[in-house]
Amino acid sequence: MQRLRIGISSCFFYAGTVHQHKTFMYAERELYQWIASAGAIPYLIPDVGDTINGLNLHDVISDLDAVILSGGVDVSPKSYGEKPLKPEWEGDYYRDQYEIEIFNTARELAKPILGICRGHQLINVALGGTLYQDLNEQEATNVIHRDADIYDNLKHEMKIMPETELARIFPDITNATINTVHHQAIKDLGEGLIVQALSTPDNIIESIWLEGSKSYVMGVQWHPEWIKDSNLLPSRNILDHFLAVAKDI
Repeated sequence: MQRLRIGISSCFFYAGTVHQHKTFMYAERELYQWIASAGAIPYLIPDVGDTINGLNLHDVISDLDAVILSGGVDVSPKSYGEKPLKPEWEGDYYRDQYEIEIFNTARELAKPILGICRGHQLINVALGGTLYQDLNEQEATNVIHRDADIYDNLKHEMKIMPETELARIFPDITNATINTVHHQAIKDLGEGLIVQALSTPDNIIESIWLEGSKSYVMGVQWHPEWIKDSNLLPSRNILDHFLAVAKDI
């Protein structure tokens, strides 16, 4: 039996950063390992441009069973019609466009899509939603959702909304603890999205689901691929649910 092939959107190091002349594409290792732990094969989705020797993004996504929009640098405010309030919040507009094209192509081909952290926010933006450029600066909360020193050891409580897909994934859990590694978050919901979970301290949106879509589209603000603590919300439930849908298509 052929193993499932899961495409992962890339992070970018642009020319002039780690290399003077060339741009590099990469993904975080634990995300690869999380996918492989369930027997699926992770693949980095290439940035093929418009068309190279007849190959385009449609061909690439067609060859995959599902897509994960990965975490990383901020989504650019320009991608949802705003100017950065601070230079350090400018984000990665080029990556946004690369991932929005992946998202639209995967939806067109009815491939399951899972967005993690930045990917969760990117789904919202791709569907016309907006973000808080910084939760604390814009007074959306006084709770700290990102600490660079303790990183994914920072945690908070979350409540799962009843009668959502996430509630069906976790039928016996209504309140859970998750990691938190973000300073931006969803502000205005994109078209067709429903809220599946909220952070208990401050009602920040922690999970979304695209209602009425012909394809599976879910976003989670936390990083399930980093969860190894048995006291946190189990990460394998999300992965198994996602892969089961990919297998059935």
